[in-house]
Amino acid sequence: MVAATILLQLSATNAIAEDKGIIDWAAINPDVKGATFVKSREKCVECHEEYIRTFVTTKMGMALPDGGCESCHGPMSKHLDAPRQKPVLVVSQKNLTPEQGNAICTQCHQSGIQSYWQMSPHAAADNTCTNCHDIMSVEDPVRKKATQAKVCFTCHKEQRTDSRKISHHPIGEGKVVCADCHNPHGSAGPHLLKKSTVVETCFICHAEKRGPFLWEHEPVAEDCTNCHTPHGSNITPLLKSRTPFLCSECHDGPHHTADPAGTNVAGYQGGLTAIPSENYTGRACMNCHSMVHGSNNPAGALLHR
Repeated sequence: MVAATILLQLSATNAIAEDKGIIDWAAINPDVKGATFVKSREKCVECHEEYIRTFVTTKMGMALPDGGCESCHGPMSKHLDAPRQKPVLVVSQKNLTPEQGNAICTQCHQSGIQSYWQMSPHAAADNTCTNCHDIMSVEDPVRKKATQAKVCFTCHKEQRTDSRKISHHPIGEGKVVCADCHNPHGSAGPHLLKKSTVVETCFICHAEKRGPFLWEHEPVAEDCTNCHTPHGSNITPLLKSRTPFLCSECHDGPHHTADPAGTNVAGYQGGLTAIPSENYTGRACMNCHSMVHGSNNPAGALLHR
């Protein structure tokens, strides 16, 4: 039923593209002016058998109707009549601007996860769909868990380096991919995140950190990246710096301020300048304040339990 629906939608889209001129093929390649749609894949096979043999086994190749080649390459009546020595009279990637190439793809792909494409940073940087997707391949690398990161890392080299640090999401292991957190086609959230905020995106997997908690830790509710760096860190678990230094960025008080007199006054537990300092042992602040993401214990106001 779903496959039939897709076929009907694509057939309707092709009809609109042909009859109402969604794509101005002649503007892309003036040689196409006056050409008509042949609506047959058989003619393509005569010369492009290798491509067609592969394409018909792809998801798009199986969904498009018989004349599907023209949906992306434009009307080909003139191409069929032209001598072999003449330049190609249909649309190819070689004579497309990024806007033109993407317009061809968005004839069909303009809803769902592609809804924000026109406003996305990738579109603004003149990326085309074919920079990431291999539509003629049976298994598009960017759509497979095992190979998606490699495609993204072609441009995002800093994130590739981070993903290989000691503490990282299991991207290299093939268990997590970039698209689990990001929507490369555009998003209403920051950094192309799938959700509207960082914390909402993190909660997709880390639901146990969501709460609600009786005693909340404000930085957690605000933004996970206050403490964590999501692409990788040499400090577990994905921390931006080690405790107690990380905690000291926000917290200052009797646990952290050095005793100027050098005496062990009541309530003073050794500052960052104390030698040796209790704050440097074990899990530092988390030796006591272990419930850093929030606590539901009636006695957990200080996130002790």
